[in-house]
Amino acid sequence: MIGMKRIYYFQIMILSVFMLPLGGCFDSEINRSIYEADAEEMQRENHIVGATLRGMQGLVIPTREHLYQFMDAMAGGAYGGYLEGIVDTWVMKFSTFNPEQGWLKSPFADPIKDMYPQYRDMMNKTDDPVALAFGKILRVCIMHRVTDIYGPIPYSKMMDNDNSGEDLAVAYDSQEQVYTQMLKELEEADKVLEENKDLSSEAFRKLEDLYYGNISKWRKFVHSMQLRIAMRMSYVNPTEAQRIAQKAVEAGVIESNEDNAMLHVAENRSELLFNNWNDYRISADLVSIMKGYEDPRLDKMFVKGVQTVDQDGEKVDVYDYYGVRIGIFTQKKDDMINLYSKQVISSTDPYLWMNAAEVTFLRAEGALRGWNMGGDAQALYEKAIALSFEERGGATGADQYVKDAEKKPIDYVNPMDGADIKYSHPAVSTITIAWEPGAEYFERNLERIITQKWIAIFPLGLEAWAEHRRTGYPKLLPAVENKDPNNSVNVTIGPRRLPFPADEYTGNPKYIDQAVEMLNGPDAAGTKLWWDKKDHSIENSQSSN
Repeated sequence: MIGMKRIYYFQIMILSVFMLPLGGCFDSEINRSIYEADAEEMQRENHIVGATLRGMQGLVIPTREHLYQFMDAMAGGAYGGYLEGIVDTWVMKFSTFNPEQGWLKSPFADPIKDMYPQYRDMMNKTDDPVALAFGKILRVCIMHRVTDIYGPIPYSKMMDNDNSGEDLAVAYDSQEQVYTQMLKELEEADKVLEENKDLSSEAFRKLEDLYYGNISKWRKFVHSMQLRIAMRMSYVNPTEAQRIAQKAVEAGVIESNEDNAMLHVAENRSELLFNNWNDYRISADLVSIMKGYEDPRLDKMFVKGVQTVDQDGEKVDVYDYYGVRIGIFTQKKDDMINLYSKQVISSTDPYLWMNAAEVTFLRAEGALRGWNMGGDAQALYEKAIALSFEERGGATGADQYVKDAEKKPIDYVNPMDGADIKYSHPAVSTITIAWEPGAEYFERNLERIITQKWIAIFPLGLEAWAEHRRTGYPKLLPAVENKDPNNSVNVTIGPRRLPFPADEYTGNPKYIDQAVEMLNGPDAAGTKLWWDKKDHSIENSQSSN
């Protein structure tokens, strides 16, 4: 129940939130978060809560352009099969499996160091259960991405009473332990939200920018996160995965684009990477798959590039969707900026966290596995595609698209290929779009689900990478250059994790060896995570028949 103190608390909170800054600094060297408040503004409890929630929200999908670059463009973009950097001075990078130590450190240390001091401060300054439940959910969302990048991470010990949140020199949890704790915390948070389901949206409307205080939508998001995490466990603990997934769906997940988890910001600074800096272009994989399907979403998602060709002795510009092979060394950036396609993005766009299409694809996969997902696998699969078409600016033709049993990914033809550059490659998948009824087509239908989900969740590269590791789909073109210093990466299946940053060996020597032991393999990019248990030889049996 909400007491008088809490009512007063929220009244003051709502009035004072207008003092929070709305704009961000354009100086990339300063790189100030758009959600930061100065010390004076943070004196009151309500400022602590509001700034903390916004600050934590800005770390789920990073709103700071440089952290977004390291995590979601460089690592997620490359490993998820979406993007390749075209900066010609980058010779050590994620896509060639030899990132610089600074790049390797950022996805590990920055989310942890940025999040925990804020979270601990809020815990010390308020006892409001809903605020704390939101904080708990956000912590899970942030750290779920980190554990799926590295495996074992500092998690439970970060909340020890003697840790302010800034000290990373603590014991690690195994990834299995992290998953167990995350699921427990989501359940605890959901219980609090259920107990406060009648709380007016006004209480938090101006204090968080995901659902603006709508408890019902927050609960759908929590259940959808439970479903996402459960599916990650499908090969390592299928019984528990099924139990959690079924419970989440029964409780109510995201089913409509109106409930998509989209963080609204004053300025989407990730667009700088693509429009101002021109550092990234879309992958050859996106072109091979989506052009092969003649996908109507292409023009909603990407900008055509232009290739100049000779036709009858004249130079002619040919506009089309051109993608870059991942894992190349760029020879000259200026030659690639206009040639290759980029994503459609503007500074006014929200940040996508999770959409109804992804959740419905998760349900389709669960149904394919025989789980109770509130519908049959084919119907959910086709519904998910329709939701994606609707979300992508109202792309038309979903009904015809889902019935197509002929179109397949096409061979990739690099528009820059010549005597010295040969990046063209035959298509690596023959999967069509239309569903094939029958248990004998399990693997082919799984490939369909994951391939279409991969299209639908763009640009969530880290999520795409996790699902590619878990299932082997979509099938991606092998990286061109493998510079893995440990010689551990199989380019056919791609990297399985990021190695721990070197700073952990100097700054946390007491516990880093224990963390490596939890991996059951070397601290290398080719070592599989706890949930990465599928036999990838399966993908070459049914799926390509």
